[in-house]
Amino acid sequence: MSRVRVWSSRVSLKLLGSSLFGAFLLSGGCSDTEEHGSSSEASARTLDTVPFVFSDVTAGSGIAVETVSGDTPSTQILEVKGGGLALIDFDQDGDRDLFVPNGATLSDPEAGPGARLFRNDGSLQFTDITELAGITHTRWSFGTAVGDIDADGLDDIFIACYGPDVLLRNRGDGTFEDVSLSSGIGDSGWSTSAAFGDLDLDGDLDLFVTRYVDFDATKPVPPARFKGIDVVNGPRGLPSLSDLFYENEGDGTFRLHQPGDPLGDLHPSYGLNVAILDMNDDGLIDVLVGNDSEANDLYLNRSTAEDGLAFKESGLMSGLAHDLNGYDQATMGMAVADVNGDESPDMFSSNFSSDSNTMHVSSGAGFFDDRTRQFGLALVSRPFLGWASGFFDFDHDGDEDLLVVNGHVYPQATRATMDSDYEQAILLMERDGERFRRIEPEGAIAEAHRDRSAVFDDLDGDGDIDLVVSELNGPVRLLRNDLDRSGWLQVRLEDDRPGVGNRHGVGAVVRLESGDWSAIRWVSGGGPFQSNWSPVLHFGLPEGFERGTLTVRWPDAVVERLEVDPDRLVTVVRSSISRDVTE
Repeated sequence: MSRVRVWSSRVSLKLLGSSLFGAFLLSGGCSDTEEHGSSSEASARTLDTVPFVFSDVTAGSGIAVETVSGDTPSTQILEVKGGGLALIDFDQDGDRDLFVPNGATLSDPEAGPGARLFRNDGSLQFTDITELAGITHTRWSFGTAVGDIDADGLDDIFIACYGPDVLLRNRGDGTFEDVSLSSGIGDSGWSTSAAFGDLDLDGDLDLFVTRYVDFDATKPVPPARFKGIDVVNGPRGLPSLSDLFYENEGDGTFRLHQPGDPLGDLHPSYGLNVAILDMNDDGLIDVLVGNDSEANDLYLNRSTAEDGLAFKESGLMSGLAHDLNGYDQATMGMAVADVNGDESPDMFSSNFSSDSNTMHVSSGAGFFDDRTRQFGLALVSRPFLGWASGFFDFDHDGDEDLLVVNGHVYPQATRATMDSDYEQAILLMERDGERFRRIEPEGAIAEAHRDRSAVFDDLDGDGDIDLVVSELNGPVRLLRNDLDRSGWLQVRLEDDRPGVGNRHGVGAVVRLESGDWSAIRWVSGGGPFQSNWSPVLHFGLPEGFERGTLTVRWPDAVVERLEVDPDRLVTVVRSSISRDVTE
């Protein structure tokens, strides 16, 4: 493998107007067309292969870990959410390693089997280096977030726990140290998910943590009734907790915002997921919280240089709080994409069985409409209880497909009793014109599991998107995408300026265009469910793509452009532009 770095000049623009990204785009909105021009030898594809084939390559990969989240069958709500996953390039070798926080049991929530760190050695080979890394974390854990908390150029790990949360600092020598107490992190409630983002635009990473139920593991809750059957009780009827916002002080410590501070007086809710990105195209990153069995929250950023940090809760006004009928849903997974071609983020959420997943489509200026049925995503999802979700161009045809991992929370669930099975297959939806259509599952994605979390990334360097899936009380699985087609581009952002912790550009917007085709991606904090998004953005390319223009709007509205060729990784550095070509 060889690398070539080609440097070019940087273009910096300050943007005005209500839509900062739209202000500098030279062409019209994103549109998928049937004609993409003639093929060339440089971008030829093997179109006779079958897309959407995933193989379980866990055996022999080195990823050998069984997750623990209470007992099977589950009897308490603490046991049913499972644990997250994290992608992190802790050793800075260019690929993403895998962190598994893992859980514990009701009898001893502090003494589970322990977190695991797997180093990516390339070619889908991993090595368990947990002991070498000095990681001894055994507390019952759920979500994770990855970010450079102290601007030293190294990614650190936050773990959302039942009990005090944990922050692991990357020492840079292959080991981590627990800095939870010294950094000011460590609330003792039940935290579920977390996301890093520079919400005050001072260059360092702040932290938003969702929390769930005020639950005492020593006091089991009696079962509830669902469709005439005794099932796990909650969350409705159980006390909820407030989410937390930690502002980075710039010296390796965080200040937990209190009542009277921005995001310091959040109402109690059943928070399960969080996404941080610019939801209304005003150049400021916002916070979207997915709540279980309650209205979702959208905290729009209203900060100014004069007045400082400020937010306004706008979930109901935006249309993101409920579905089309005004019903509260059980939001678990969340995914972002531009499904209607207006270059604004649209939000997908996975929900409980006998309800549908939901596609909230932007109608402009931060308002959203429920267009689930219009895109063919309603009826097909009703038998599933969905968790981690992601939009990716799995088949390299120029548009993004949708994948959702599934599994019920009630061990008693069957089609006969609840119209939904306990163990469920992955739901894969191909973008087909103006709608999505289900791909009949084959191979690894057809197997039924109790899946919860997943992370998406090109883990073997062949250009397509693979995934790692975490099952409730089951093995973590590595699923290889067996696509045999070229036609892809990967983009990695790096802000290497001194004192900047937002190294991966959370809040940035990246647009790729060629002729009359274009596509847009958002660098978001948060993840599919209790996990994180890969910092490397992926574009599948339409047939005939030979060369395109890549435009990056950084979180501070600086814009950079460069010309790119297909089938390579492009690294855009904040102080300059480089292209990394892996051959």
